[in-house]
Amino acid sequence: MESSEEKLERADFRGNLLEQFVPGIERGVPWGLDRVRKFLANTGNPHLSYPTIHVGGTNGKGSVAASLTSVLSLQGHSVGLYTSPHLCSVNERIRIGSTCVDDRTLQDLISELGPEMDRCGLSFFEAITGLAFHLFQRSNIEIGVIEVGLGGRLDATNVVDPISTVITNIQMDHRAYLGETKEEIAREKLGIVKEGVPLFTSEVDKELLDIFDSVCRDKKTSLFTTFYDNPVSQVEVGFQGTSFKSSYESWGEIETFTPLIGAHQAINTSLSMAVLEQLPDRFRPRRKILTKGISRVNWPGRIQIEKKNGLTWVFDIAHNKAGASALVDTLKHLELDHPSVLLVSVLGDKDWKGIFFELVDEVDHVILTQSISAPHERRWDLNEVSTILDCSKLEVCPDFGDALLMAKAMALSGTVVVTGSAHTVGDVLNSLDLGYTPKAIHSKLLFEQLF
Repeated sequence: MESSEEKLERADFRGNLLEQFVPGIERGVPWGLDRVRKFLANTGNPHLSYPTIHVGGTNGKGSVAASLTSVLSLQGHSVGLYTSPHLCSVNERIRIGSTCVDDRTLQDLISELGPEMDRCGLSFFEAITGLAFHLFQRSNIEIGVIEVGLGGRLDATNVVDPISTVITNIQMDHRAYLGETKEEIAREKLGIVKEGVPLFTSEVDKELLDIFDSVCRDKKTSLFTTFYDNPVSQVEVGFQGTSFKSSYESWGEIETFTPLIGAHQAINTSLSMAVLEQLPDRFRPRRKILTKGISRVNWPGRIQIEKKNGLTWVFDIAHNKAGASALVDTLKHLELDHPSVLLVSVLGDKDWKGIFFELVDEVDHVILTQSISAPHERRWDLNEVSTILDCSKLEVCPDFGDALLMAKAMALSGTVVVTGSAHTVGDVLNSLDLGYTPKAIHSKLLFEQLF
């Protein structure tokens, strides 16, 4: 029988498939658009064959993108959804509607396009982005929903010609790449704004919104701010999801339910609804389609609650202080069973101190560990971390499988909260056999042959 450790090791699919076919692929994040533009030009510019919605920002990008896709798909459109990072398999990044690209299609695309990727010297993210654009063209999608990977201005996705642009919010994250202040980060993210293309945001900081407004004036485009234009009210958070009210010129006041859990998800959902309202007529949904599509959103790893082995499990990819704060706020609303255990692994280049101190008072026990799928060069130093985060609740267990067993034992019949990164959440989901993606086709045989 396969052990938990073996299962976790086998489940680490990140990047290996690409590396089989593109040996020279770069694992870092070399910024710049020249490589991806060259690759796309040499392979027919597939990304220009369909309209796109470009979704950037710090937190909530994936939730907004998933909500947009759910509504547009229910309306009958073929929608290409590109997101990052993934939880359990690279397949999750590229979807038609809710269906992930299957292994065979992914392998065939890489076999065909790999040589040109190699010649252009693409990074891993650039290569996956190029694959998504090609699959969407070949699938004859009607519209693409494209999530920014990192920043905006120099992100590989910033080659699209969108009909709408979204910047969810600005938080402190990726400071080594984007800047040391929110103002610097905002300017990098605003690099995706295109002339004449409307920008939508749920940002509330007035100084940041002044920067947004200045950029939009320069680009001769409209700025929609949901905090002022479509504020949410009567927000109720429960185990099944979140309900709220908001108003729109096209639909009037709407009471909306989303399966995404947390008050912050009401804001993300309202933002996606504002985008949908301003789309061209052929994409703008009727009120009934809008609410039904929102009610069907499925976006794992975002305060995902599961019952397994007599325990309540909460999975959330919070990887910055703002994300941890949203998680804490939601945990307070839910009043989960005790004892509660926080199982956490954060990447070393993240604000792990900020994340820890947001969360520590909300749980009975804390276990620090090292996620298996985290890149070795980005792993946190548990010796340093445990010295700085001196706390009576704290246990350090570097072995991920042992840490998972410890969390189960400590929680008794209570709650385990798994957080810190997409790597951490994905590894535990895989270990508990919860690592599926809706309608995905996972050929285990193919992966076992490759790895």
